[in-house]
Amino acid sequence: MKLTFISTCILMTGFLGISSCNTHSENSNEDKSDARTQAILNMKRATDHHSYSKPEEAVVTHLEWDANVDFETRIINATANYSIKTSEDAKRILFDIRELDILSVRVDGIETSFEIGEEQAFIGSPLSIPLSPSSKRVSIAYNTQPGADAFLWVEGSENSNPFLFTQSQAILARTWIPCQDSPGVRFTYSAQVQVPKDLMALMSAVNPTEKSADGVYTFVMDQPIPSYLLALAVGDVEFRSVGEHTGVYATPDLIDAAEYEFGEMEDLLVAAEGLYGKYAWERYDLLVLPAAFPFGGMENPRLTFATPTIIAGDRSLVSLVAHELAHSWSGNLVTNSTWDDFWLNEGFTVYFEQRIMEAVYGRDISEMLATLSYRGLVDEVSEIMDLNPDDTHLRLHLKGRNPDDGMTAIAYDKGYLFLRMIEENVGREKFDDFLSTYFKKHAFTVMDTDNFIEYIERVLLSDEETRNAVNLTAWIDGAGLPDNCPNVYSERIEKVDNAVAKWAEGGLNTSDIPWSEWLYQERYRFLKSIPASVTVEKLDELNVTFKVSGTGNNEVLFAWLEQSILKQHTASYPRLESFLINVGRRKFLTPLYKALLETGQTQMAKDIYEKARPNYHSVSTGTMDELLADS
Repeated sequence: MKLTFISTCILMTGFLGISSCNTHSENSNEDKSDARTQAILNMKRATDHHSYSKPEEAVVTHLEWDANVDFETRIINATANYSIKTSEDAKRILFDIRELDILSVRVDGIETSFEIGEEQAFIGSPLSIPLSPSSKRVSIAYNTQPGADAFLWVEGSENSNPFLFTQSQAILARTWIPCQDSPGVRFTYSAQVQVPKDLMALMSAVNPTEKSADGVYTFVMDQPIPSYLLALAVGDVEFRSVGEHTGVYATPDLIDAAEYEFGEMEDLLVAAEGLYGKYAWERYDLLVLPAAFPFGGMENPRLTFATPTIIAGDRSLVSLVAHELAHSWSGNLVTNSTWDDFWLNEGFTVYFEQRIMEAVYGRDISEMLATLSYRGLVDEVSEIMDLNPDDTHLRLHLKGRNPDDGMTAIAYDKGYLFLRMIEENVGREKFDDFLSTYFKKHAFTVMDTDNFIEYIERVLLSDEETRNAVNLTAWIDGAGLPDNCPNVYSERIEKVDNAVAKWAEGGLNTSDIPWSEWLYQERYRFLKSIPASVTVEKLDELNVTFKVSGTGNNEVLFAWLEQSILKQHTASYPRLESFLINVGRRKFLTPLYKALLETGQTQMAKDIYEKARPNYHSVSTGTMDELLADS
């Protein structure tokens, strides 16, 4: 989920390589180098309306976190120790907090007063701590709340152990740790975490591969990251290596399936490095989370969090892995300065994802994926234009709004098409050189839209003819899709569209649909394209012939369940209810609940949601609560 940029080459030295020192020694509290911390302090940042922090006054450069995870109370007791850098006239440092119980604060070892400001909706409160320009260390002892929005505590059962995971993006890190919760602030960190002895703790850092005897785990992240990439997971998981630099974590019941499903991760990593330079994070591992995880994946550095809904048994959903891997460059390495610049993370990542898929699986597959994304984007643009045309701009204006409002197909797919259009205008070789240099030059820094425009016009679009052909303004600050939008075409998708039209009109027998020959994307497209005129009897015939409701591919199943709702194919409703109760991925939940409401099945939606809500993360419940509130 991200990308941004500001130029500082100093940061490149000293970042690569994981320290083996005692993470809780006094020396570890010191900054790794004066050059690094000065670069972090001097980093050019846009104003972030979603954070109280003022890094120009005082900024965190390193975090040392000591924590105890209590599953009985659903509380984390912790102390956060910060190394800081201050301006010459600094009088305070500001942290973002929400749903935290602050117990005590120390500055350079001396207990001091602190002030918690007025709370604002979804932003939380500022924690103000007085200091002087000579202050070096801040220590905060605190407790989290059981219902902290970043957390999902999954209850154990007779056959499974409990599980905890966090989701910090966009501004939820402040609900489990005091932080300068802006993507424009980067810091290194170390941690010591106590968990129940039969569970393993993992973070967005150097991770263990075996359970510790005493339930204590230590972590180091020597590359500076923004707070939204802080991540913690605790559960009964195992590790399997799938390559020299890649591996998977999953619960015992899923580890074999995960090992097979993600067995090609090393190939994806090699392909990515071949495109845009060396991977900067040493290892790329993946953790399969409980199905309640609200997203397909989250690009936490070194450890992607992934939904089990991408385990299909045939490696057909690996494009998600390619996407999260691509974030290791666009988003994690070069980060959007604010959430108004979210397209800089996601547009670059989708472009990179497509290039990885093309390199590993061929142009035919990547263009099929691109076509599906384009078709979905056209529909979403139309919907957003009716509500707020400004939200179809790449550059957003989210002041006073939840940054989650910007997490639409605009940032992802319009951003991708924008970059693809530039590639088509300047040539792939020249554009690849630009991207390689871009990631290298701006590594471990942030970028905003204005600075990106200045950079690309200077480096790549220096002649007037090319600038006019590209038309940056129309894409970045214009509504909808500009006239120079690339023509995305897949012959395979066109054949599917022809097949569904013929079948709907009676010109193609159900038994003659080449279902078994199609990839999942083609099946998905067929189901999503079924017109309203198709009867429930015809839909049932499709299910009987191809056993669609029994598919193990969750993308196809989702498309089937949506059609089942629209046609009121009641035979599929038990599978629908089970799916909605057990899967928390917002991408699936929102259209399915919307379909129930739009077809007048409101009470059914409410009844299912009442059962399902305890299984959803706050990211999903926030959306579903709003959706169902007025129904």
